[in-house]
Amino acid sequence: MNLFRFCSGLKVLGYFMILLVVAVVGVSYYAVVVSTWWPILIRSDHGALSALAALIIFVFHFLLIMLLWSYFTTVFTDPGSVPEYFRREMGGGDLEAGTSTEQGAFGSLGYCTKCRNVKPPRCHHCSVCQRCVLKMDHHCVWIVNCVGARNYKFFLLFLLYTFLETMLDVIVLLPSFIEFFSQAIKHSSSPGKLASLVLAFVLNLAFVLSLLCFVVMHLSLLSSNTTSVEMHEKNGEVRWKYDLGKKKNFEEVFGKKKAFWLLPLYSKDDLDNMTSLQGLEFPTRSDIDP
Repeated sequence: MNLFRFCSGLKVLGYFMILLVVAVVGVSYYAVVVSTWWPILIRSDHGALSALAALIIFVFHFLLIMLLWSYFTTVFTDPGSVPEYFRREMGGGDLEAGTSTEQGAFGSLGYCTKCRNVKPPRCHHCSVCQRCVLKMDHHCVWIVNCVGARNYKFFLLFLLYTFLETMLDVIVLLPSFIEFFSQAIKHSSSPGKLASLVLAFVLNLAFVLSLLCFVVMHLSLLSSNTTSVEMHEKNGEVRWKYDLGKKKNFEEVFGKKKAFWLLPLYSKDDLDNMTSLQGLEFPTRSDIDP
């Protein structure tokens, strides 16, 4: 029995994940801004405390905007699929099913028996999306999409801003979380407010701990110009042919224009001049045979 035919069900799960993201953002917003720091800002007579509240609210909204911008850009950006012209130019019609690789203008080409099409380097078939994805990293249920050549940067920024936002939430809600126990005993606060504070703190703490692992892992992959799929394919190779050095590896994903590094978009120059961002051709180390 082919279990991969059930993978399409993950798409349905993904839409619930989007709703979950919105729900977590809503709970966190209520707990951090509406319930905790906005009242301090408008009622406090202490200048330093009001300034702290204003700073927290500003940083919270800035990270939230960047988080949502990165998230929805990742969701709605096509990670990249093999274009029709690529098959014609590479002679895909002459390849037999089962042919593994062929040397061509784009380096080592593979063949997908499911799509019946040639595959550019670093391209893999996604059983959920039912297509080949350029420089595929993984299929993410949180974004109902694959992470590939054209949205990997946006995914990394989503991880970064989500980690920073949830870390901020944990830090600013920690005093309220500690105070929760005394208020619960004295019944000095409404049950709804206490429940929202505790729920927001626990959810954000869980996200911080889990995201820390993902951020560290993807920073490691980024530094060596490796995808999650390729991590299992390298088979202990000492020298990875796509590892161009940490600076160039970073630019292969984020582009060369520094002004755009922290934004979920690319400059026109990078899109026009960097072939790796299109997902069809990738520079390799000169000291390793392709």
